[in-house]
Amino acid sequence: MSLKVYLTLGRVSNLPTVWTNALAGAVLAGHPATGSVVLAALALTAFYIGGMWLNDAFDADIDAQERANRPIPNGEISREAVFRGGFGLLLLGIVLAFLTGTDAGLVGLCLAGVVLLYDWLHKRTVLSPVIMGGARFFSYLAAALSVGHMTGNVIWGALGLMAYTAGLTYAAKQEAYDRLDNAWPLLVLIAPLLYALWQTGGVLLALALWIGLIVSVLFALYRLFRRDAGDVPKAVVTLIAGMALYDAVLIAGAGYGLLALLGLAGFVLTLALQWIVSGT
Repeated sequence: MSLKVYLTLGRVSNLPTVWTNALAGAVLAGHPATGSVVLAALALTAFYIGGMWLNDAFDADIDAQERANRPIPNGEISREAVFRGGFGLLLLGIVLAFLTGTDAGLVGLCLAGVVLLYDWLHKRTVLSPVIMGGARFFSYLAAALSVGHMTGNVIWGALGLMAYTAGLTYAAKQEAYDRLDNAWPLLVLIAPLLYALWQTGGVLLALALWIGLIVSVLFALYRLFRRDAGDVPKAVVTLIAGMALYDAVLIAGAGYGLLALLGLAGFVLTLALQWIVSGT
């Protein structure tokens, strides 16, 4: 079995957004200690990859009809092996979260539960975008608690990220059909964009990053509404990368300019890695 199978199952091109989530959560908590942030990022990485593996395992029958090029229906790996790997990675994420602290570990348990709920139900409920948003919500909280603090900014920032994720997940649900049936659920994207603007606090770097976020979202929406062949998946990956820009805006607004540049780097790296491993 090739390394590409493992990378494809994990949709690893999106991992930079997970790392910037960890950084933003810690920054908003007011104490981005290097060791704790790295450990939190590793825990979130395990949760993310485990969730992506389980997503393929739960969706194997549907993928056989709609996305036969995915590793399981393509015969590159067994469904049972993917289930084992996915649950093992979630367990690893929980252990790593508890290593950063009991509170962070308890949030890690909640995160694992949300991931499982999404993977099990997302094809059967209209609330799946909200559930996916919950996973990113708990990512901020786990990172914040890994440095021992919880603030109002963490909660509000996490709610903004949850709304952003819900919007892009709704768009992603249309990818297999390369169309967008209804546009109104995308209005949820307005809330995180306005919150991010408020959090710039007049900081020039934060404002510049916010403009970049707006441009990337508008470009993605243009593709969604244009609906040419291939537009929906391209819009989705742009929106996914935009999560790193959202993180960068909040980091810069909190006064951590150099760390905010890591958020910008996460945006660029996500888009670049999409050319190597599909993120959807």
